[in-house]
Amino acid sequence: MKTLSLSFIGFGNVGRSVARVLLDKKQFFKERYGIEFKTVSITDSSATVWDEEIDLREALMVKENLGSLSKWTNDYEVFDLKPIDVVREVESDIVIDVTNDLNAHVWHLQALREGRSIVTSNKPPLAFHYRELTHEADRRGLSYKFEATVMAGTPIITLLQESLKGDRIKRIEGVFNGTTTFILSRMERGESFEEALRKAQELGIAERDPSGDINGVDAGYKATILHCVAFEPITLEDVILKGIGGITRREVMEARGRGNTIRLVAKIEKGNVIVEPREIPRNSPLAVAETQNAAVIKTDLLGELLLRGAGAGLKETASGVVSDMIRASKI
Repeated sequence: MKTLSLSFIGFGNVGRSVARVLLDKKQFFKERYGIEFKTVSITDSSATVWDEEIDLREALMVKENLGSLSKWTNDYEVFDLKPIDVVREVESDIVIDVTNDLNAHVWHLQALREGRSIVTSNKPPLAFHYRELTHEADRRGLSYKFEATVMAGTPIITLLQESLKGDRIKRIEGVFNGTTTFILSRMERGESFEEALRKAQELGIAERDPSGDINGVDAGYKATILHCVAFEPITLEDVILKGIGGITRREVMEARGRGNTIRLVAKIEKGNVIVEPREIPRNSPLAVAETQNAAVIKTDLLGELLLRGAGAGLKETASGVVSDMIRASKI
């Protein structure tokens, strides 16, 4: 039996969902893969809890009942550590980053230099520092896994990295942002942009500040990462971005009258990435609804491959993170 130690950085909704999967499937992972995971540190925005092994079930109770790890003082010592301090000082095999830290590449690199593999759902580090991060991991024989950065747990990254080794990717087109799809779907029912956005926020689909989704940056991050994987490293600055903020209900209804629909579509070709609202036929594989994502991957040998699935959701994102942890365990 192989035991791998984990450091969680981020213990919000996604981090806690990953923790629940580890608890619920502990026996399954033992039987199928011969591995056990033990958590040695958890960091949220208030504090770090660090010990030889942390009870994840208790950690969930503390976080959900008390709101922050800093209040967990009965059983564990609580430390005031920044992520860079955690990756330097806490001995762990895998660092799990489920934050939205825009500067996380700094401590990702430090973790790799300390001999720790990385599993992350955090997009900006890869959208700006892909080459540096993956080179450092390869140089040290470590894992740097990021399936959950694009399409949650739908395995587009692994597909591109592992399953199409004999194919030359020609083009990827996709709808990668569930919030904009939800808003545009509601507008097709006659709602205004503002009404649809408000509903998305009420359901927890859109953030309190939805600008990253509305202006196309989130989809741009994902398109950048896919270009890096399928072709060569670029950064978000190389992507042409246009969001859905200017789309009116009239435009949506006129497109519907023509048998079409408007979606925020990313087109990814070697050296050329564009994210913009496009009018597409309603029978297009990209004409997804609600929060679904879809990608059409065109290769020289396979032709067109359609990948469709949830692009958001806690369980779905946790699926991508945990699958990466298992893959990282094979290093």
